[in-house]
Amino acid sequence: MSETVKLRISPAVAPFVRPGVAAGERMHGLKAAEGLDPVDRVVLLFCLTRDQDPQVRNAAIPAFNAVADEDLFAYCAHPDPHPAILDCFVRSHASHPGVAQVLLDCERLSSAARTFLEGQHPPQGEIGSDSLTADHDQSTDSHCPDEAEEDADEPEPESEEYLSKFRMAQVMGIGEKIKMALTGDKEWRSILIKDANKLVSGSVVKNPRITDGEILTILKVGVQNDEIIRTICANKEWVKNYRIRKALVDCPKTPVANSLRFLASLDIKDIAGYAKSKNISSVLSTQAKRILLAKKR
Repeated sequence: MSETVKLRISPAVAPFVRPGVAAGERMHGLKAAEGLDPVDRVVLLFCLTRDQDPQVRNAAIPAFNAVADEDLFAYCAHPDPHPAILDCFVRSHASHPGVAQVLLDCERLSSAARTFLEGQHPPQGEIGSDSLTADHDQSTDSHCPDEAEEDADEPEPESEEYLSKFRMAQVMGIGEKIKMALTGDKEWRSILIKDANKLVSGSVVKNPRITDGEILTILKVGVQNDEIIRTICANKEWVKNYRIRKALVDCPKTPVANSLRFLASLDIKDIAGYAKSKNISSVLSTQAKRILLAKKR
């Protein structure tokens, strides 16, 4: 008989999984999961993979297996990840680069899953199979740990605390760095954005506390990780900032389609500068000239 798993369910997840909810509404939860924060999305999909209705369950299993790695990292960085969910991630995501180490760094990973990963056995099957699975009981609980607030007075980069963190980063594993990139303060972000591992540096821009000023600095100092640029371009809030849009046009790693879109939104003075510039691609300078001609007509 399968072990019963009791999960602490947030108010965002409860409407789709609490007792008495119709199957149609539970099925709707698969679509609603896309709009939830990473931790709630993972919990909701996990619950639906254990649904008594085969139609809901069969639709939820591939959705859980397709959870983005960054959502997995965010869940692993949560203060209280559930072992049953971590075990499922072992089955569905352990073959992804960097994921196995993140899971091994979770203290609540079950001994069976830990032995499995440490033995470097390739994951077999999916979470719908018999091993490393468990049924669940849903119980609503409105308790959600408050997100730690960033210290208002953070030490300068040359401070002793900064240097201490820098030294810590030198001996941290990839999984630990990813967790810190996703949850750490401004100092940790400034250190880890320079990490040679793209999973680590890419996780920094997914940290919910990162500011527009930090994004602008990242673009100005030069970005080697293409995924960082794509993430910035896709963030509607960041690209509302004029200086960020201009920095993206200046950045040679910005996809041309994005650069052209942001170029068209700039002031005529800046567009004129790009029309004469030899430091950007010919595609952008030519488009800048066309925009100027169109405005003169």
